[in-house]
Formats: sequence, structure tokens, C-alpha cells
Amino acid sequence: MSGASSGEVRDGSQREEQGISKLFRKTLVTVLVAGGTFLLTNVLNQKSSDMWQWTLSIILGSATLIVQYLVDFGERLEGIEENQKKRIRDMKDRLTAHHMEMLKVVDESFAKINAATELFSQVDRSVLRSDGVTRLARKYTQVGEQGSDIVKTFAQEEIGRLASLMESLSNGSADCPGENHEWLIDLTTCVKKTLYATSTDVDRDFWSSEPAKRYLAVQGDAIKKRRVEVRRLFLVDEPEDVTESLRKLCERQRRFGIDARIAVQSLLEPSAQVTPLNDFIIFDGELCYETEPDVRVVPAKTTLKMTREHVAERINRFNVLWEASEPTEPVQPAASG
Repeated sequence: MSGASSGEVRDGSQREEQGISKLFRKTLVTVLVAGGTFLLTNVLNQKSSDMWQWTLSIILGSATLIVQYLVDFGERLEGIEENQKKRIRDMKDRLTAHHMEMLKVVDESFAKINAATELFSQVDRSVLRSDGVTRLARKYTQVGEQGSDIVKTFAQEEIGRLASLMESLSNGSADCPGENHEWLIDLTTCVKKTLYATSTDVDRDFWSSEPAKRYLAVQGDAIKKRRVEVRRLFLVDEPEDVTESLRKLCERQRRFGIDARIAVQSLLEPSAQVTPLNDFIIFDGELCYETEPDVRVVPAKTTLKMTREHVAERINRFNVLWEASEPTEPVQPAASG
């Protein structure tokens, strides 16, 4: 038997005992009143008939019983009224609490709607294209509704990464570990006027990779379709570093229409010598893509910098190096295709 059942049995027994006690008390009071009345009338008027004494005793006893029940009824009625008042107060409190919760939910919902409306209004007013943002929000919602757990988690990570990138770009600088070939290719796809780049021995192995083929292809498209001027300066320390493979690399890039030169720093004027020098690429004179090598002389970090002072310093550095070098071969027109 559970604790709840035991409690109900005890409560029922207590109520039954209380009911028996009240009935016994009412009966006892009634008998005492009736008996007392009979004795009193008998003492006061001994000449009266017994019928009159019994009648009076019964009437007073009945009246006493009725009065007791009326008192009991009044107490119960007061208890019921008090319980009703308590229930009404509780109901009002619950309704008030529910009303406040509903107001809070409605306020939060309207706040979210206002925030979303303001956000999309800012997107529409922006000079950037808004269709991509709308498509991203719609597809992200669909992934949340239909995707598996791992897909949802992956989508959240990608959205977070994209949001961090946008936040960094808005602050004028963004970075990521290693060499980000996707940034490099995407920026080349977006360039409209000029692409000035340096290349040190840190990224020599890059030119034989698959990303390098795509990078050269999009540079060729930029030169042919948008008339972008592409200059690349290969930097070496000493004349013996100018190898046959480096000359062939320059020749290959010239076939894409790239103005490629080799600069030997030890042969440059002291004012043109810059050490140490990281690989950097300047897009349209507005954004600088840089890689920083680690102790093993491999790209350990990629940085995008858009501050005017930094970009201007990189442009000046590139122009000094470029003017101090001489073209070894004429630039050939980009191959048609």
C-alpha cells in the first residue's frame, strides 16, 4: 500500500470519527435539554398532566437539535465561502501570473520580430547583395528542420565561422591558421583592377599544387575578361638562388598574361632591400592577403588586412621592389580559351 493510500485512509477515519463525535454531542445536548425541561416543568407545576410536560420537553429538545444543526450549517457555509474566496484569490493570482507570462512572451516575440525586421532592413539598405543573406537564412532554417544531428551541428559550426569572419572583416582584419587557398582564389575572382604579389621561397612548393592551378586559371580569367593588371615578384636572396625551375615558373606565369619578375635582394640598392619579408598580395590597392611562416618556413597563418595605413605601406614596399627589378622576359598575352 502506498503512502498516498495510507494517508487517505487515515483522513477518512479521522473525518468519520469527527462525524460520530459531533452526532454524539448533538444527541447528548438534545437529551439533556429535553430531560432538563421535563424535570423543570415537573418541579414547577406538579399538577399539570404528563402530556404537557412531555410535549414541552420534546419541543425544546427538537429546537435545541435544530439550533445545533443550524449552527453547524452556518459554520460549514462560512467554511465554504472562505474556501471559495481562497479559490477565487488563487485563480486571480494564477491568471495574473499567466497574463504576465503571456505579456513577456509576446514582448519577446515582438522584440525578435523587430530585431529581424531591422536586420533585414539594414541588409536591404546595404550596398552588398542581400539575396545571398536571404538564401542563407532560408536554407539554414531548412537544415534545422530536416537535417540529422551531425548535419545540424556542422551547419551551426559553419554559421559561427562565417559570422566570425564577417565580424573580423568589419573590424578591418581577419586571420586563420595555415594558408587559406579558398580566400586566395575567391579574392582573385573578385579583383577588378590590380593584383600585386610577392613570392618568396616559403611558397615555392605551392606552385606545383592543385590550388595553384586554379589560382593561375582565375588570374588568367581576370586578365582576359576584366583587364586586371597582375604583377608577381619572385624574391630570392642571392644570384645562385635563381634556378632553372624558377625561370620556368616565371615563363609559365607569363603565358597567362602575368607580368612576372625575379628580384635578387643582394643585388638591390640598400633602400630596396627588405628583410624579413612575408609573402603578400595586394588586391585593388584595398586589401592585403599575407602569409606568415613558422619555424619550418611553411605558411602557418593567413591574414587579411584592410586598414589604409597597412595597405599603403605594402603598396609602397612592392613598388620599391618592383622598380628596383628588371623584367627578364617580355610579358606574353594570355592564352585564349
